[in-house]
Amino acid sequence: MNYKELSAQQLFAEYERVSAEYNSYKAKGLKLDISRGKPSEEQLDASLGLLSKQRTVADCKSADGFDCRNYGIAFGMPEMKAIFSDITGIPADNIIVGGNSSLNMMYDSLARAMIFGVYGSPRPWCREERIKFLCPAPGYDRHFAVTETLGFELIPVKMNADGPDMDEVEALVKDPEVKGIWCVPKYSNPTGITYSDEVVRRLAKMETGAPDFRIMWDNAYIIHDLTGESDQLLDIFKEAEKYGNEDRIFYFTSTSKITFPGAGVAMMGASKNNLDQIKPLISIQTIGPDKLNQLRHVEFLKDKEGVLSHMKLHAELLGKRFDILLNALKSGLGGLGIAEWNEPKGGYFVSLDTLPGCAKRAYTLAKEAGVTLTTVGATFPYGKDPEDKNLRLAPSYPSCEELALASEILVCVIKLATLEKMLNK
Repeated sequence: MNYKELSAQQLFAEYERVSAEYNSYKAKGLKLDISRGKPSEEQLDASLGLLSKQRTVADCKSADGFDCRNYGIAFGMPEMKAIFSDITGIPADNIIVGGNSSLNMMYDSLARAMIFGVYGSPRPWCREERIKFLCPAPGYDRHFAVTETLGFELIPVKMNADGPDMDEVEALVKDPEVKGIWCVPKYSNPTGITYSDEVVRRLAKMETGAPDFRIMWDNAYIIHDLTGESDQLLDIFKEAEKYGNEDRIFYFTSTSKITFPGAGVAMMGASKNNLDQIKPLISIQTIGPDKLNQLRHVEFLKDKEGVLSHMKLHAELLGKRFDILLNALKSGLGGLGIAEWNEPKGGYFVSLDTLPGCAKRAYTLAKEAGVTLTTVGATFPYGKDPEDKNLRLAPSYPSCEELALASEILVCVIKLATLEKMLNK
């Protein structure tokens, strides 16, 4: 049954049936949440080994004998750098290991650029008459909020099936007021897209009007696969080096969804020129990150193979939840002609598009039935979805039973919102 092929009488009969179903859910007084990509309790339990060791003085020392309880090692333990280096392919000398949050490191990077400029800046960015930032959308709301808060004009860029629309990007970056672009290149938030080799190459080699243009490369889901088949992402640093553009890359990732969100370890990768400019400023900002936390992570994760082994458990726990959500969408909405969604191989989200003009209503109906979704528009700059159609779905946090019920209600409210719109027309 395709809703677009139904007569007005058939649509009304379907509306009455779906309304009755919706009212039955609403009467249950539920409280379910699929709004944020938080790890489930089971995933958090998998990292309890981080906290279980009773320490002696000797257990507080790094491999080279440094006492991690004290000041020092401002840019991260060598052992932690080595793990990140093996995961990302970035040389350890080009890595800064920070605190628990890569988002914090991204904010600091742009705040430093505002106050001091970046390597190659003609002046601090705050002294520019106007500054702009490219925001592939649908995208990550917290990225957009950082640049909006710092006073950038946010410019949306269409996301294609292989990444940002590079024809659009290449045209926009000719403007010297455009200082950078946000990128979640693997299992992108929320679309699940992994950038194609061609997109990565074009980002690496494109000519920009601003000599201090920066790519904020947030590879948050670098090893967050759901299946045995991992998407392959081209190494942007190696591509940029071919064209002498390695200074334009600011690379970030963390263990936030590997161990404990809020108590993990984050890193930034950058060229030597960038680090020579950044490190003296960080040295004034902080005496150093939490090295005991870095030590715990080194002991728990051990090396790249240890990280990948740990992530297999995450994939199993997440995979079950993605299957529940995707199967509900297929069985409940498949063939109706009213919604499209991605089926990612990794990451934390499913991006669903309703018919234009239906997402906000579906969100409101879901909320009234006790299901919290990500606020409609959050995946676009300034919180404004121009077509009112995108819903970001996060299946990771609820129990499987809660997720199954939330998915049923989601299907119901999308149908109801669509039927209301079609009948009003």
